[in-house]
Amino acid sequence: MTTPAKAGPAPATPVTTPAPERLPLYREMRRVRTFEERVGELFVRGESAGSMLHLSIGEEGAAVGVGTTMRDGDTFTTHHRGHGIFLARGADPRRMMAEIGGKETGYCHGKGGSMHIADMSLGHLGANAIVGGGIPAVVGAGLVARRRRSGAVSLAFFGDGAMQQGILYESMNMAALWDLPVVFVCVNNQWGMGTRIDQATKATALHERAAAFGLRAETVDGVDVLAVRAAAERIVGAAREGRPGFLAIDCYRFFGHARKDKSPYRTEEEEAEGRRRDPVSRARDELLAEGVAEEELDTLDREVATEMDAAIDYAIASAEPQLDSMFRDVFAPDQPEPEPVRTRIDRVLARD
Repeated sequence: MTTPAKAGPAPATPVTTPAPERLPLYREMRRVRTFEERVGELFVRGESAGSMLHLSIGEEGAAVGVGTTMRDGDTFTTHHRGHGIFLARGADPRRMMAEIGGKETGYCHGKGGSMHIADMSLGHLGANAIVGGGIPAVVGAGLVARRRRSGAVSLAFFGDGAMQQGILYESMNMAALWDLPVVFVCVNNQWGMGTRIDQATKATALHERAAAFGLRAETVDGVDVLAVRAAAERIVGAAREGRPGFLAIDCYRFFGHARKDKSPYRTEEEEAEGRRRDPVSRARDELLAEGVAEEELDTLDREVATEMDAAIDYAIASAEPQLDSMFRDVFAPDQPEPEPVRTRIDRVLARD
């Protein structure tokens, strides 16, 4: 039986990590930022599948800070804004962009789109468009990891909107009760659709709720990728030893809930203040202050831009899935495929 750890904010992390070690973190955050910008461009060009694209711009510190602490064999689920998390775990941006475009070359052959990308080979158990819907899957994955003694950890990424979902509390209770290698990661971007966090709950110290269930719990400032990584190393490391945890990462959602949402519920002053909390700009400024040449960072930024330009070109050039593939990977291979509605209608009309 484990003893509940004291909850509280993560201790401040001074900038002591040498620049060569921090440069890869900046590169990954820049990749996430640029990928999301290209996703927005894909939408504007009318090449995305569906109209609901949720960008994680402003949350790069959370994705990279936690993602870089995970190992091969670890599993995770994501939420509406899971592009950056998946990219930080090693996803191919071309296949990601193709999936968002609904193309055959995507991770799910165009069936998943933006909010249902999955890849078991990278431990991605799936994104989920249901608020909090992916959370209980990590409890099952954690139970499997414990029984197999694999040393793997399963992480659930979700937004602050999911903090009001009952399934989260059931999952946290079970993970704590069974000492599962599970971590709950709340990316608190302050807004659940059009509702600010303090208008959704009186108790905004989210980590305190998790501590009440017996989880190790911390809150960390998502603008500082080093602080996020340090907190994640503590929480994930403890989870590997059977002490499940919870990490709340405070950040700010730069844009509206979805790509076409102009966020009229927020003032211009609030958005300007929030966007000053930019994890990518902060990381770049710190590298410059430590003597990294601006030309080196500019070259890195151009390389990332070229990579993501190629991803959007790849997605647009890829073919759409054939109609007869709609049931592939949906039903078991030995099960007969259902008859498409269009085929059934044609068959019925042919009787006349």
